[in-house]
Amino acid sequence: MTDAIKINDEHNFETALQKLEEIVHQLEQGNVPLDKSIDLYEQGEKLRLLCQKRLDHARARIDKIMLDKDKQPASVQSFDED
Repeated sequence: MTDAIKINDEHNFETALQKLEEIVHQLEQGNVPLDKSIDLYEQGEKLRLLCQKRLDHARARIDKIMLDKDKQPASVQSFDED
């Protein structure tokens, strides 16, 4: 990875996590110049926040699932419908 990653809300969780893992791997190797390490760390933090946002959204959607008397999903309410 030599170029900065363009991070936006269009990244899905899996893509963002994969890119974050690549950054962590590069930083763990310890052979990245200081300025590049700082840039990678900044990109990693943005990706971490994006992953957390995706996880929080998924959790909220799961919490919205309504169970019927037989503990079966009776309905699913979109998180965006609040």
